[in-house]
Amino acid sequence: MPATTSVKLNTGAIMPTVGLGTWKSKPGEVEIAVEFALKNGYRHIDTAAGYQNEKEVGQGLKASGVPREEIFVTTKLDNPDHRNVAQALETSLSKLDTPYIDLWLMHWPAPMTRDGKADKAYDWLDTWKDMEDIHLAHPQKLRAIGVSNFSVEYLERLTKSARVTPAVNQIELHPSCPQDDVVEYCQSKGITLTAYSPLGSDNSPLLKNTVVNSIAQKYKVQPANILISLQANKPGHTVLPKSVTNHRILNNFTIVDLTDEEISDLHKIDETHHFRACHPAWTGWGSIGFPDCK
Repeated sequence: MPATTSVKLNTGAIMPTVGLGTWKSKPGEVEIAVEFALKNGYRHIDTAAGYQNEKEVGQGLKASGVPREEIFVTTKLDNPDHRNVAQALETSLSKLDTPYIDLWLMHWPAPMTRDGKADKAYDWLDTWKDMEDIHLAHPQKLRAIGVSNFSVEYLERLTKSARVTPAVNQIELHPSCPQDDVVEYCQSKGITLTAYSPLGSDNSPLLKNTVVNSIAQKYKVQPANILISLQANKPGHTVLPKSVTNHRILNNFTIVDLTDEEISDLHKIDETHHFRACHPAWTGWGSIGFPDCK
């Protein structure tokens, strides 16, 4: 099917398919990137408390001159804030300098202490309950809630007791990390997928892959466009290319309609080369239900 320009969430809200990712985007750069992206057509900006750049993202939102109601803003609850959900939300709202957040994600199902250790005494399911409470009580301030880096095992545990089905699960998605089981589960529950690291990683080998480059040559675009377009061509998917470089921000916004055969060929890359750019083991909570890389 052709690429989408937006996805309708299970809340009824419209989420633009392509957003600007800001992971690893430093203060001093990210506000300029956000401003430039919004002035050049982007309407979806993704950040997180853990990126330590929410204030600068907020400055970029304001500097763009684009009305706030035209922008879809996602941010995330940081791992050390699982016990402090309400205050964490207020801090993000203040730093972003916005009266509401379109989508707030639990960044990882991995409560941590301030000194970076796994907080094994706390259950992330209680965190979700606190997020639900705020969303249900103040839907105009917190318009949707969701999760990030959730495997099927964790999604199943969540959906058994959730009062609010997550609007989104943001996970690493690219031809070398397709996560078909997570995608299938989310689609069965009406949960939108957001792909981070759609190129694989910085200096990703996917950018030199012969299949990716062959399709890029056909459409006269860059290999990055094909990898981003792969996600935009899937129903119920949104995608977050990240850059602070103007020409790349512009380039990444170009999406092409891929054929079913091309999508199939891109997915076959996983049969010979599988890797994960961001493995959950760093949290101290193990694999969180995700298989180790081949």
